[in-house]
Amino acid sequence: MTIDFKSLSSSPRLLIQAALKPLQGERFQPTGFADLGAARYTLADGTEMLLVESAQSVANRLEMSTWDEGTDELLPDLKGLPYIQVNREDGTMLTNSILEAHRINSPYILEGTDKSVSETLEKEVAGLETGPVKIGKLAKFVFRYDANAVLHGVFIAKSELAGGRYRLTRALTGFIEARNVRVAESGGVKNDRVDPSGDTKQGFGNVPFHRTEFVAQEITAYFNLDLSLLRGYALGENATQLLIALSLFKIRRFLDAGLRLRTACDLQVDGDLVATASKEFKIPVETDLLAECKRLIAACKSSFANPFITKVTWKEAK
Repeated sequence: MTIDFKSLSSSPRLLIQAALKPLQGERFQPTGFADLGAARYTLADGTEMLLVESAQSVANRLEMSTWDEGTDELLPDLKGLPYIQVNREDGTMLTNSILEAHRINSPYILEGTDKSVSETLEKEVAGLETGPVKIGKLAKFVFRYDANAVLHGVFIAKSELAGGRYRLTRALTGFIEARNVRVAESGGVKNDRVDPSGDTKQGFGNVPFHRTEFVAQEITAYFNLDLSLLRGYALGENATQLLIALSLFKIRRFLDAGLRLRTACDLQVDGDLVATASKEFKIPVETDLLAECKRLIAACKSSFANPFITKVTWKEAK
């Protein structure tokens, strides 16, 4: 099945959701936040809710869905997508803009002695230092050097570059929440078979601990692709279609292979993806989406950096 882009032509958003359930049993462990723990909240009607995975975490997982950690490269069918690679001085890879939390704004790209990306940005996005930032021009630059960052957003917070106003918001977002939740308390003990009465502050002795998990009536993954935002960048039909296809592939890949969120949170899809806006839109399977991405990467080749991997060398600025 190919992507029916025509059915999305007048939709401002593509909203997608999928029902999830624990892979085994009923309990699961949600994401935790410093000084907060699990993010619990109550709806106006009294329904107890729980944030299972935050938008920030889902964004990171969607980004990683294109990367093969075994080979330290893009998935074979996605080769040709541009990104910025940071090498050590000996030429080996240190990191890249796909893996970095802030993408192009990574300090390993912009804050080292190699200023080639900063200089290229200044040159190609010239004229935006004063007055309103022309987002379309910035989006074309980002698409050229890291197409993934157009989807996941970038904030180049450097005062010398347009006063730190270069920003693309996320076009693809997602989160997972649970409804009608109840606490499942348990616990255990770390046993010291040599000296059970040893100093626990030093890691010796028997150490009891408690564990808080949850059960829920429903667990749902939600995704939102801002089609209006992508069209507003005026990147061209092939580029816009590539970003849509890549978004759908990332979602499929995450749900098919990335739902072991934590040791005690291993989920699976219970049914299939459903479009809740643009309800007539059918989401192709992962293999079809990957084939569509491969076709559109080839069609967009002239809009990408050449070579498609832009290499910089990391050396800390003194």
